[in-house]
Amino acid sequence: MAHAHGHHHHHHAVPPDRGAQTREAHKVTLIGAVIDFVVGVAKMVTGFMVGSAALVADGIHSFSDILTDVFVLGATHFGRQEPDSNHPYGHGRIETLATLWLGSVLIFVAGGIAWASLIRLVAGEPIPAPGLWAIGIAVIALGAKEWIFRYTMRVARRVNSRLLEANAWHSRSDALSTVVVLVGLVAAQFGAGWMDAVAAIVVGVMVGQVGGRLLWESSQELIDTALPEAERREMQAVAERVPGVRGVHDLRTRTLGSQAVLDLHIVVPPRVTVSEAHEIGNEASRRLREAFPLLADVTFHIDPEDDAGETEHSLRPGLPLRGEVEGMLEQTWQEVPAWQARVALDLHYLDNQVDVSIFVNALPEGQSLTQAADELRDACRDLTWVGCLRVWQGPGKG
Repeated sequence: MAHAHGHHHHHHAVPPDRGAQTREAHKVTLIGAVIDFVVGVAKMVTGFMVGSAALVADGIHSFSDILTDVFVLGATHFGRQEPDSNHPYGHGRIETLATLWLGSVLIFVAGGIAWASLIRLVAGEPIPAPGLWAIGIAVIALGAKEWIFRYTMRVARRVNSRLLEANAWHSRSDALSTVVVLVGLVAAQFGAGWMDAVAAIVVGVMVGQVGGRLLWESSQELIDTALPEAERREMQAVAERVPGVRGVHDLRTRTLGSQAVLDLHIVVPPRVTVSEAHEIGNEASRRLREAFPLLADVTFHIDPEDDAGETEHSLRPGLPLRGEVEGMLEQTWQEVPAWQARVALDLHYLDNQVDVSIFVNALPEGQSLTQAADELRDACRDLTWVGCLRVWQGPGKG
């Protein structure tokens, strides 16, 4: 198989709306933080006034959201920065790490809610009737948290950020814990205080599930899990439709935060020029970027033959390069007129051999191109690495 393995080419590009996406992510997170602050203060003040431990705990939960909002602001800012010399693939993994952290926080919060409620349930603490004022505050808080959840979720889907999605679910967990408190407050108003604890345990389990899902997804990303198979097949099809592409293999993908990175080997006709092969690769890269806007980096590798599944070329013994080839051919062919009359020499590394094309301006009187090729062939029988041998008349390709 071919030894010359083409060359690598990297494309680095950052989608033009990256800055706008970051600003949108910051805006929605800031709005969320302000709402969390107002709602948290209202819940705690009311909770202390009416003596509702559940409402005070819920207020503390709202304040925990402000901490995560601040954290998300930092992570989206640093995670969406341009690549630099120390982070050539960008900073997307910062978002992944933050999502992992947030998933862990959700699981702890879930455990805390469920455990505290279980203790109250077992202890059978009497809960005083809170009054309509406290119930009203809980309803307003619930509306505000549900609105911020839906708003954050819309932005998360639009800018394709798992971290924002995680934060949206954190808002939803706060809304759910407010539902629990609301149920408890209403039940306590009618004398059934234990309802509060049961509902809180259910919510704890729901919040824990969300945290578990986020942990699982971000850990998959940290171990370089590929994009879904259907998406990979589609990428392969897009690249194979490019004129001049004879095949695509070793297509590899991984995710970096909200973006993806793609490597692929593109098989081109074996005798095209380097620049033509390179342009075929560029076109494949352009079409892939158009079809998949999430691609942050496309690396293509040009192959003159399909060597899918074979030993990596750099692990095999090498063939002589041009300098060595010319030296050996000069030794072998120094007496041959066609070699002395050459104006250009083309080498093609195919099938573990070197195909040699010699361009001559003129041959000795009466010698045909075929006769010249035969004479050269006879003289180099001992050079096992010489493959096809051709003699061309003309100025050559230079």
